[in-house]
Amino acid sequence: MTDCVFCGIASGAIAADVVAETSDWMAFRDLEPQAPVHVLVIPRAHVSSLSALSDGPLGTELLLACAAVADSEGLEDGYRVVTNVGEDGGQAVPHLHFHVLGARRMGWPPG
Repeated sequence: MTDCVFCGIASGAIAADVVAETSDWMAFRDLEPQAPVHVLVIPRAHVSSLSALSDGPLGTELLLACAAVADSEGLEDGYRVVTNVGEDGGQAVPHLHFHVLGARRMGWPPG
């Protein structure tokens, strides 16, 4: 998808602070962090949101990537993984992404 910023990052056309990647996904630091650690995990292929994900193995791989990122970032005391779906859900970029947030105590309710 040519106008998707995350597709641009996934292809290397847009620079990002990449912390981990495979041929199927990548993880990079959020430009507007909401916690001391705020990393986004995205599939390289364009999937608009969690509701559009139809590939079970990719979904599993993305969640395992979130856990691996949390481990590599030293979030052993806890972390939060969030995905927003649709405009009403707070999704700002229409490309599936998981926020891995940590290195501070998280509050509840979140929104």
